Amino acid sequence: MQKNLTVTSSPHLRSSRTTRSLMQEVCLALAPAGIAGIVLFGWNALAIIVTSVLSCVVSEYLFQRINHKKILIGDWSAVVTGLLLAYNIPANAPLWIPLVGGIIAIVLVKQCFGGLGGNFMNPALTARAILFVSWAGIMSNYPITRFMADGVSSATPLVHLAAGESVSLMDLLIGNCGGVLGETCKLAILAGGVYLIFRGIVDWRIPVCFIGSAFLCYLIQDGFIPAVSQILSGGLLLGAFFMATDYVTCPMSGLGRVIMGIGCGVLLFVIRSYASYVEGCSFAILFMNVMTPLIDRFTAGRLFGEVKKRG
Repeated sequence: MQKNLTVTSSPHLRSSRTTRSLMQEVCLALAPAGIAGIVLFGWNALAIIVTSVLSCVVSEYLFQRINHKKILIGDWSAVVTGLLLAYNIPANAPLWIPLVGGIIAIVLVKQCFGGLGGNFMNPALTARAILFVSWAGIMSNYPITRFMADGVSSATPLVHLAAGESVSLMDLLIGNCGGVLGETCKLAILAGGVYLIFRGIVDWRIPVCFIGSAFLCYLIQDGFIPAVSQILSGGLLLGAFFMATDYVTCPMSGLGRVIMGIGCGVLLFVIRSYASYVEGCSFAILFMNVMTPLIDRFTAGRLFGEVKKRG
């Protein structure tokens, strides 16, 4: 069953809010991270963002036109997917990467499952995972920022942390470190995330439980400063505020969203700490996306007037 985005996306949303207005506010919240990425990495970052958004919008238009469906690019959901996909790509990647990623996200993940409301996994994250598996060399080659000294390693903070090295918390906050285009400047991500919560666009339970559970796991294992460093490294904050909270792929009930957030945080900790891959955010969220129907089955209240089937 498709979720009614206008009414049930968040317990704090008013029914008068349309999908288009919601998506536009998400784009506004994503703008600081995109601007920071352009400042940090240069004009190629802007080219990747534009290519990714155009690829998603055009793919959606052509798919709906070819299949004689109603054209729904005006709801801005494809724009949001394009922005999130771009933010998960290194700023020095060739432009065909976001082009292919946009087609995968919209056609394979979104439209083939019925369009907005029918996909069971986040389109941008799924496309990112496929791109990473298919072209790992490109997707793991991170440029240095404009403000990093020549010869400084472009390895991500997670690589340094995994090696037992310390990282500058200030560099993590302002984004002066290696990483994909939209995940480095944590101040920009936090600004957008707080805006979404303040406006009632997303339910606070998922990001708070996601970040809190991951922090608690690292606090117990490594101590306070390493735990803070882990929270400010990689795609955790971007994923917690903008991707785990996806209206379609997160649980419907408050309890379900708490479970989703905790599950994402614990899985991220396990993948980062005990697997060979230092970044676990994408896979943690995708795993919990798959678990969402099961979570809804046990946590979502029965619809008014629903009659229990006799078996």
